[in-house]
Amino acid sequence: MASLNKVTLIGNLGADPEVRYLDGGAVVAQFNVATTEKFTNRNGEKVEQTEWFRVELWNDQAKIAEKYLKKGNPVYIEGRLRTETWTDKEGKERFSLRVRANTMQLLGSPSGPQGGEDGGYEAPRAQAAPAPQTAPAPQRQAAPAKPAPAQRREPEPTPFEGNGGDDDLPF
Repeated sequence: MASLNKVTLIGNLGADPEVRYLDGGAVVAQFNVATTEKFTNRNGEKVEQTEWFRVELWNDQAKIAEKYLKKGNPVYIEGRLRTETWTDKEGKERFSLRVRANTMQLLGSPSGPQGGEDGGYEAPRAQAAPAPQTAPAPQRQAAPAKPAPAQRREPEPTPFEGNGGDDDLPF
């Protein structure tokens, strides 16, 4: 049976990323992301519950995080959970969960000079698909100019009208 370890977070940075350049040339950025859930409990009281997640990005993504992520920025993270084990000062074995991100995207627009003249902002995606490779079209000699074909419109999907009956069910 296949297994899946996938985490998706949308939250805000608790602090600027901590970026380290390692001896072998690798780069790692670590930061905390807070997600907040708001709901009303049984007593009718409004409750706000915040969860904190430790996130790490590696290499090119870490460099993007160093350049663009700042405390308070809303961010989208996809990755997987990793368990870390260590022994504390008292000799007790400790565990923690960390999100090793493989996709990061800055949401919203930052305040400050990097937002551009119109206030818009678009940070490069931390994980982008490679551009498709296309071969150059062969050159033709003295080909007459042809008008471009008219663009075809796709038909509009018909709205679903469920009548609740099961007369048309195939089983």
